[in-house]
Order: sequence, then structure tokens, then C-alpha cells
Amino acid sequence: MRLFHRPAVAALSLALAAALVGCGGQHAAATQHAAAAAQLSGATTASRSARVTKLLVFVVENHSLAEMKAQMPYTYGLAKRYAWASNYHAIRHPSLPNYLAIAGGSTFGVTDDASPSAHRIRGRSVFGQALRKGRTATVYADSMTSNCDLSSSGEYAVRHNPWAYFVGERGACRRHDVPLTRLASDVRNGRLPNAGMVVPNLVHDAHDASLGDADAWLRKQVGMVQQGPDWKRGRLAIVITADEDDGHSGNRVLTVVATPSVAGKGAVGARLTHYSLTRLYDDVLGVARLRHAKGAPSMTRAFGIPVRHR
Repeated sequence: MRLFHRPAVAALSLALAAALVGCGGQHAAATQHAAAAAQLSGATTASRSARVTKLLVFVVENHSLAEMKAQMPYTYGLAKRYAWASNYHAIRHPSLPNYLAIAGGSTFGVTDDASPSAHRIRGRSVFGQALRKGRTATVYADSMTSNCDLSSSGEYAVRHNPWAYFVGERGACRRHDVPLTRLASDVRNGRLPNAGMVVPNLVHDAHDASLGDADAWLRKQVGMVQQGPDWKRGRLAIVITADEDDGHSGNRVLTVVATPSVAGKGAVGARLTHYSLTRLYDDVLGVARLRHAKGAPSMTRAFGIPVRHR
């Protein structure tokens, strides 16, 4: 989405008006063009200054900051166009504890990738917090064939779907943890959730394929999201991160923050973690910070993200 500054739009308006008059166009036509340009400027300014009330997080797999910058040109391009964290760290290895950390503000002592039957997590997730506050929550899981599927199958890995582990929210999970096929209609109708997560399958998250494959998939999905009213009106923030690095880079991963209000901010050097992302969910929702999110460095402050409730 190209963002136009007010002076540029104003100059364009005058040029259009002059051209029309010079060519014999009526004054009314020039006025109409100027008004349309001013309307575009106002809409763009509004989207840049709007409060973020919705957060949609995309998670890829097992690659470091350096790898992601070098091998994901679309994603890194998005980072440079908006903002990114240059000192963002996952919590530990392997995958599951990091997903639980993002969704719940804790690893809950989990140190493996076992299924929900082995790890029955008690307490609330950020998705449960959203629903309890009267807001909305949805997880969109790629290649999942039924809502809140508790077992891996094909290219769907339940260990990458954290809401499935929170047993006290299982009913809500069955209603709102849905196949990825729902995403397009929610985008189109402006119904993206206040707390959202997109879980790619094992190919699209670069676990079983290349970062180039993941980058192409993100281009398609994020590009679609940016065509919807939630993005265009400035109320949506998109975060792209990785669950963990490749095991050789201190668990530092590329984390992109995209929303109209941070366009052009570039690299942010504050040390951040997945618990900072939990805290961002809570700040967007206007709820108490979960567990380790209470003491985590603030992404809201580091990136200057305008949220309604903080």
C-alpha cells in the first residue's frame, strides 16, 4: 500500500486543476479532481493516525534473523517499509514452548513438542482474554481439516497451534480455531479478530521447505490482508516472527511489525522477546498482562504503536 503525504497530494491536486483549465476543462471539473485528491489525503492521514485494535500474527519456523533477512526478500522488504526488531529473541527450543510463550506468556514448563494430550495447559491464553473482554479471537490454521484439531495430520502440526493446548478454553477453541480457508472472507468483510494468529502448514512455514517458499506464501497472504478494510482503515497491526532460530544464532529471529502508523520507522534495537509479543496482544486488547508479559519489554512503546486502551 503506497502512502501519500499531504503536500504531495495537494501539489497533485493543483497540477490536475491547472491542466484541466489549460485544456479548456471547466472549473467545476478541476474542483472535483481537487476534492477527490483531498479525500485521498484525508483517508491516508486517518489510517496512519488510527488506533490499533486488531493484531494478526504470522509465525514461521526455525530460522535466524540473518537467514530470514537474506532469504525472504518480500518479508524483509515489508520490514524496511514499516518496522522490524533487530534484537528480538525466542524463548528456548524446540517449537512448542515458544508458541505457548506467545499465546500464554509462559512456556508452562514444556520442553518438548508433544501433543495436547501430554500437555494440558491450565489458565487463560490471549485468545481467551479477548473473548472474556467481549472482543474477538481467531486462529487460522493452514491444512487443518476441522476446528481446533488436537492431532497432527499431513502438513498440519498441532504443536504450532497453541490454543489447542489450553484445556479450559477448549470450547472456545472449537468455535474460533478454524482452517485457513476462513481468512479470506474475514479479511474481505472487515471481520479480522482483535487477537488473531495465522499458523502456516509445514511447507508454508519453512519447516519442510525453503524460506523462499515461505516468503512467497506470506506475500500472497499478507498482500490479501492489506487489501481489506481492517488494514486500510489503520486498525490492524500485522506481526511476522519465527518461533525459534536454527540453533546457531542465540535464538535471535526477524520480527516484522507492519501497520500504517509505523511506516518508515525501520529497525528497532530494543531487546524484545516472545513475551513482548504477548504483552502487545494484551495492550491491543486492553487487558491485564499475562504471566511473564508483565515484566517483558514493551513492543507498544518500542515501535510507537498507537493502541486504544493503553
